[in-house]
Amino acid sequence: MKYNFDEIIDRKNNHSVKYCEIDKKFGVDKDSDIIPLWIADMDFKTAQPIIDAIQKKAEHGIFGYVYRPDEYFESFINWQKRRYNWEPKKELVSFSIGVVPTLGSLVQIFSKPNDKILIQTPVYSEFYDINEDNKRIVIENRFIEKDGKYSLDLVDLENKLKEKPKFLIFCNPHNPLGKVWTYDELKAIGNLCIKYGVTVISDEIHSDLTLWDNQHIPMASVSEEIRKNTITCTSTGKAFNVAGLQCATIVFNNLETKEKFYRFWKDLEVHRNNPFNLVATMAAYSDEGEEYLKQLIEYLQNNILFLNDFFKKYIPEIKPNVPQATYLVWLDCRKLCERFGFNQKQLEKFMIKEAKIGLNSGQSFQKGLEGFMRLNTACPRSILEKALNQLKNAIENFKHKYN
Repeated sequence: MKYNFDEIIDRKNNHSVKYCEIDKKFGVDKDSDIIPLWIADMDFKTAQPIIDAIQKKAEHGIFGYVYRPDEYFESFINWQKRRYNWEPKKELVSFSIGVVPTLGSLVQIFSKPNDKILIQTPVYSEFYDINEDNKRIVIENRFIEKDGKYSLDLVDLENKLKEKPKFLIFCNPHNPLGKVWTYDELKAIGNLCIKYGVTVISDEIHSDLTLWDNQHIPMASVSEEIRKNTITCTSTGKAFNVAGLQCATIVFNNLETKEKFYRFWKDLEVHRNNPFNLVATMAAYSDEGEEYLKQLIEYLQNNILFLNDFFKKYIPEIKPNVPQATYLVWLDCRKLCERFGFNQKQLEKFMIKEAKIGLNSGQSFQKGLEGFMRLNTACPRSILEKALNQLKNAIENFKHKYN
């Protein structure tokens, strides 16, 4: 079927965090006319086969305990094999209520307070939060940035691994930079982690959102040695916009680690599946789900190109990247800050008060970072265009005031 991603759907009456928590996020009235382009979910309906599967389950009318049949895990394995030429071992695959809860639980189970955890920044803010909230010490392997381009610092990575962190929490593909890692990069990172005895937790939640024919490579698929040192976390949440169903798939490196993870959740009595994420996951990993994804990616690519062209024509003070994956665009606003004398807080205030758009601050991805924001393009084109025009007009108005 043909999907209409231009359809505008009112999310304010659906308890949406993206729309209904802007007061908490940005310090404005919750009925404000801010256009929210921040948290990483989409303003699009999910795939029709997912909707159909949930409706069928709802019509059954009984929502008691359910189990995860073999076909549930096989749908995931077949998806990975078909799309990424990787065939995880079924006995190592496990259900989880989400990627972030999995990261937090792995940190709790396999490390202690004041242990070091390595992350690569700028990166998804939860990589800080899940460690600092659990009293772990975050150490950073920062990317090398030059003229808005980012590259891996392998020398610094090795130096940080020598500090013997418990984990490298790895973002593959990368959020917010939209980077799709190459085989050689993955091999170099994976082998360094083996050398220093540091387990990799690979967050691959954006793996299904690779753009312009870039190919995602699962970290665990690079070599058997790297597989034995990698825990893979992924989900249908981002690509199919079903994060609220709380469903993720985890591929462990061995049965002992998987059993400890299972016991952790069993002890909390959070070990059974709910009936809706069960059927939604299997529907997503079908041929019909793949057709939705194909159309979605084409729409996202066009949105990203539209945004880049708009900035080039009308807002040259801000330079967006062209991500290789995700629907998230990394905005380099340093020239704008220089032009108006903004620090990071003033930049964020300008976006809210003057442009009336809600973006993520760059400092949530790397502490102390100045002059960067993240923008979510996963919305109807008309909404994106309105937001960009508001930003353009705000800058023009501020120039008049400034001059």
